Amino acid sequence: MSILLSLFAAASYGLGDFNGGLFSRRGGAWAVSLVAQLAGTALVLLLVVVDGGSPTGGDLAWAGVAGVGNGFGTAFLYRGLSSGRMGVVAPVSGVGAVLVPVVVGVLTGERPGALVWIGVLLALPAIWLVSREPATDAPPGTGSGILDGVLAGLGFGTLFAALAQIPAEAGFLPLALNQLIAGGAIILVALALHQDWVPRNRYALGGALSGALGALATGLFQVATHHGYLTVAAVITSLYPAFTVLLAATVLREHVHRTQAVGLALCAGAVVLVAAG
Repeated sequence: MSILLSLFAAASYGLGDFNGGLFSRRGGAWAVSLVAQLAGTALVLLLVVVDGGSPTGGDLAWAGVAGVGNGFGTAFLYRGLSSGRMGVVAPVSGVGAVLVPVVVGVLTGERPGALVWIGVLLALPAIWLVSREPATDAPPGTGSGILDGVLAGLGFGTLFAALAQIPAEAGFLPLALNQLIAGGAIILVALALHQDWVPRNRYALGGALSGALGALATGLFQVATHHGYLTVAAVITSLYPAFTVLLAATVLREHVHRTQAVGLALCAGAVVLVAAG
């Protein structure tokens, strides 16, 4: 159940990123990401009306930590992507998003079997390869993009690790708080970096679909951690770049490069090994 839910979470994240990337071209990356977070908050608040749950102060605190990680991860990912260093930022952030929850899972006593660990180790190069783009000349003065990738990975890894600490009986309110705080974090980072975060045209509203998909993915991941190891759920969910690449190839007819094809094959192998374990 945990693996299946994590796969659905990865697919939802991948579709959300694909949609966000399309609308960011005209709506602005920061504005689209903010609309996404706010739309996700509104959607989850509707679920809170149905099932408010019984969150404790500790649950809400973990939701706050997850929200800060979510917002900062998104902010630095978009900053890195806008610099033209996508081939560095995306894979570094993807690997970082795996390592943080895996370390937390091990420290909290999780002990997956040997096949699962082989799948985890296989997933790291898989994420790297599937996220890579051919080397291109970046604009002068943009830097390597490694720092943005590391910060984004730490943010998303914190999101995954913190959400896993919230029990099922807490309901949907912590998830809504996570989305709302993430939106505030995006605004703060955008202001610090002197970026325009205000939605100014109808294309920015396209982020609402990404927000709905992102909220769904986050909820699926959280439920997955209730049915299995954080280590496993985080690894499978972090394979979401594979879905984005497949969508770009099938819908936009973008070319899948050799390294990405190898990465996709490794992703499939990682899922099989984790499931078999």
